[in-house]
Amino acid sequence: MTATRFPTLLSPLDLGHTVLRNRVVMGSMHTKLEDRERDLPKLAAFFAERAKGGVGLMVTGGYAPTWRGWLSPFGSTMATGRHADAHRVVTDAVHEHDGKILLQVLHAGRYSYHPFSLGASDKKSPITPFRPRAMSTRQVDRTVSSFARAAQLAKRAGYDGVEIMGSEGYLINQFLAARTNDRTDAWGGSSAARMRFPIEVVRRTRDLVGDDFIVQYRISLLDLVDNAQSWDETVELARELQTAGVSLFNTGIGWHEARVPTIVTSVPAGAFTWVTRKLRDEVSIPVIASNRINRPESAEQILAAGDADLVSMARPLLADAEWVGKAAQGREREIITCIACNQACLDHTFGNQRATCMLNPRAGFETELVLLPTRTVKRFAVVGAGPAGLAAAVELAGRGHKVDLFEAGDTIGGQFRLAARIPGKEEFARTLDYYRHMIEIRGVTLHLGTRAGVDDLAGFDEVVLATGVSPRIPAIPGVDHPKVLTYQQLIDGAPAGDRVAIIGAGGIGFDVGEFLLHDSDESAEDWMLRWGVTDPATSRGGLATKVKTPARREVHLLQRKDTGLGKGLGKTTGWVHRATLKDDGVQMLRGVEYLRIDDEGLHIAVGEVRRTLAVDTVVLAAGQISVRELVAPIEERGVRVHVIGGADVAAELDAKRAIKQATELAARL
Repeated sequence: MTATRFPTLLSPLDLGHTVLRNRVVMGSMHTKLEDRERDLPKLAAFFAERAKGGVGLMVTGGYAPTWRGWLSPFGSTMATGRHADAHRVVTDAVHEHDGKILLQVLHAGRYSYHPFSLGASDKKSPITPFRPRAMSTRQVDRTVSSFARAAQLAKRAGYDGVEIMGSEGYLINQFLAARTNDRTDAWGGSSAARMRFPIEVVRRTRDLVGDDFIVQYRISLLDLVDNAQSWDETVELARELQTAGVSLFNTGIGWHEARVPTIVTSVPAGAFTWVTRKLRDEVSIPVIASNRINRPESAEQILAAGDADLVSMARPLLADAEWVGKAAQGREREIITCIACNQACLDHTFGNQRATCMLNPRAGFETELVLLPTRTVKRFAVVGAGPAGLAAAVELAGRGHKVDLFEAGDTIGGQFRLAARIPGKEEFARTLDYYRHMIEIRGVTLHLGTRAGVDDLAGFDEVVLATGVSPRIPAIPGVDHPKVLTYQQLIDGAPAGDRVAIIGAGGIGFDVGEFLLHDSDESAEDWMLRWGVTDPATSRGGLATKVKTPARREVHLLQRKDTGLGKGLGKTTGWVHRATLKDDGVQMLRGVEYLRIDDEGLHIAVGEVRRTLAVDTVVLAAGQISVRELVAPIEERGVRVHVIGGADVAAELDAKRAIKQATELAARL
């Protein structure tokens, strides 16, 4: 396979004053390395690795043009010469590898997580605890100029341009939408007046930076909230911005407060390219497609079809810094494909942690987690081919060690293999395809259907035990009844009846609910109907009424704890799972005492009330226990043992911790 597989994706784009080497854009993602000057060398290493990997254009996380626009207290800012000069380490590192990089200028407005926020109006956001003050007319004008000043400083810092953040519900979006702009001065009151803010931002920016500087504007094409922009208003805005000096349009989908998922695993691949095509037909400058584009094959198809001129991928380039280079060299099977799990990237960001990647723990830690060739080759046995064992085997072999990987089952994957069978998580299988390929090319000796014993392992220098977990069987009378299944048995093909009770409402319990109620590979059209997404020319913001389909089963999701169900799910994905099961009519109960299981069903008590759920099937999803019986016998033979993944801590399908632990171990050994 050669680069000719992706001729459009890998072709250059001439912007007049500069040329992009290909059509791949690394979209903005806040990594938490932006907020402190001392972390800029780490940010430089992060972007340098992706520039070296071949990315055509990169965009930083958002930088506020004023302190009032901070995302969080003392957060990333571009407002002074000192700020600009400190960024030279970043831009120099990118340019050393012939890359190009934009600074994103972002004013959070009412999304600011501090008490000094300003907004178009004083309307409080549902996602922050602070109510903003409405800007005075003078403050609006000064804020417009601060955007332009930040761009001028970015040019001083060596950036190739800026991206003006005009989507996702931040300040510019707040000015554009009547839902957040009730002003009666020159900056509100009509759609034309509401558009004045972004148009002036772009005009003043272009006046300050000149013609030889990229001004990219992230435009919201689907607000997915009520009382938002109409499509005609979006088109009018785009044309006015183009006249004012925008070089490129990047696509923004959905406000952060929207109750429609846009970037999680269950969103179909390339789900929003149709709306990018709608904009491309209305303007004469390049347009970038974004959201859920993660493979070179799909990116090439989007571009070749004329849906966009470039593709933006933030998380896929977090997952694999060499994404572009591998595609260009015919090594696309070696690409670590982003599966949109959000566990280590967006969940970290919203939890005030440094962003990284579940599948690539080196992301964001390029200067700290380094995998160098080994000086002393050892023979390692890795026991268990779940996420922890796969990562350990591949990374140890990548460093030059001799590795044998033992798996008792007839295929690799462990708990991750089960996750890939959950509707909406089909792309998890790509991770296993990646590991299969890397096992082959790195020379790992794979032993499937082999339950390694002490004698098998005694001859190795060291053993990595990644034997994973087994389902915990709760002590409920009748738990051995024929109608009882573990979650593993169910997902592996054991049939379930029309009425099901799920014991356990953690991540696995929610996954089991999805498995029981939905089909795999839902079409983009059906997904849009289910979530109420429509053409913005039909309904403002592209928001419609959800179309519900009859549930295929009666499902009860039960939890022993008295806390809200799904509290332990991801910050950016948990609400999606809860909403999905609620829409499907799942009965959710908490504070449940399990009394017994018999022919009548599952007998429970909630407080003083006893009831019988007349179910055909009871699925156990009540946690796991570590499988680690080999530790002591191997150590008794004098072989050093390293226990990782579920064998170390039996947490629910915690591939993030497992892969990180395995990678860090491989780097140390």
